Amino acid sequence: MKIPQPDGTFTEHTPGTPRAWARPATPPSARIAYAAAHVVADRFGENTPGAPAAVDWESTLAFRRHLCSYGLGVAEAMDTAQRGMGLDWAATRELIRRSAAEARACGGRIAAGAGTDHAPEASTVDEVVHAYLEQVAVVEDAGARVILMASRQLAAVAAGPGDYHAVYGRVLGQVSAPVILHWLGPMFDPALEGYWGSAGLDAATESFVALVTEHAAKVDGVKVSLLDAAHEVRLRRALPAGVRLYTGDDFNYPALIRGDEEGHSDALLGVFAAIAPAASAALQALDAGDLAGYREVLEPTVPLARHLFAAPTYYYKTGIAFLAWLSGHQPGFTMVGGLASGRSVVHLAQAYRMADALGLLPDPELAADRMRAFLTVAGVA
Repeated sequence: MKIPQPDGTFTEHTPGTPRAWARPATPPSARIAYAAAHVVADRFGENTPGAPAAVDWESTLAFRRHLCSYGLGVAEAMDTAQRGMGLDWAATRELIRRSAAEARACGGRIAAGAGTDHAPEASTVDEVVHAYLEQVAVVEDAGARVILMASRQLAAVAAGPGDYHAVYGRVLGQVSAPVILHWLGPMFDPALEGYWGSAGLDAATESFVALVTEHAAKVDGVKVSLLDAAHEVRLRRALPAGVRLYTGDDFNYPALIRGDEEGHSDALLGVFAAIAPAASAALQALDAGDLAGYREVLEPTVPLARHLFAAPTYYYKTGIAFLAWLSGHQPGFTMVGGLASGRSVVHLAQAYRMADALGLLPDPELAADRMRAFLTVAGVA
């Protein structure tokens, strides 16, 4: 197969052999690991920019069963599922309900995002609190752990750190079980610039740690997506005892999950949806105390992760969905909100070549056929 390159040339690629990935009898235990899952668009739906999301529920839930079969938890209704980028609240609410039921059926771990995106008109602190609590109720009623997502509405109305503390303090005061707080950086969502009340990372971190410390009894952990490994380690060490740090660093996850003599990060990663078999194998090795085996499996996946999450990072969902299509997890390469156009043909072709080289494509012949068809439609076959 000829794979297009950025300079207009082609490179030869021979489809490889899939690796035999072992499914664990029980979920890995040395680390808690969630894969942030994407949604599969209904290929017959009107999934154009601005249109209500039409979801292929059968394929969407089958993908979650796939993650569960490798012992990974599901982080539902987050940015990987296109919150704020095509997945409207009506579809999100149904997604949370259905996914939580699937998790119960397979005995898997599930956490789901609660935000304020259904209330774009929220213009005061009180209105943001009310919006959060509406979505928290949906997640709790479904039986999932709450992930308090960063709020574009709060970022717009907050006058400083005090407003963030007021909103989160009131919400945390009403949740029924400890939650995961999500710090999503502006590389994932530019509307979140200056979150926690400061554009400076040190000041924002100080405010964030103070908030977590004050409400530690209501915080299971914090999910940090800043793509800054050194900062994550410093933050991890500053958190109060008992509060986990779930890495969202899709660039540096092997070292952060492995940890050091002072601790480790658990995982809540979008890239784990794309590399689920490898992530599971690495965590199984970690359970067995086989650090060399852990590194051997997980570290070679980093170049693929860095490619998928390259700038503009917020379009990483396109590559995740593309690899799911190549792997046979969905019938077509379609996305809600028309986001299938979020990455170039060359970018996606490179993602195919890298995933194939890692042995992550379970049916190389199917993947190659689909890749050829995609390149033909794009005019670069």
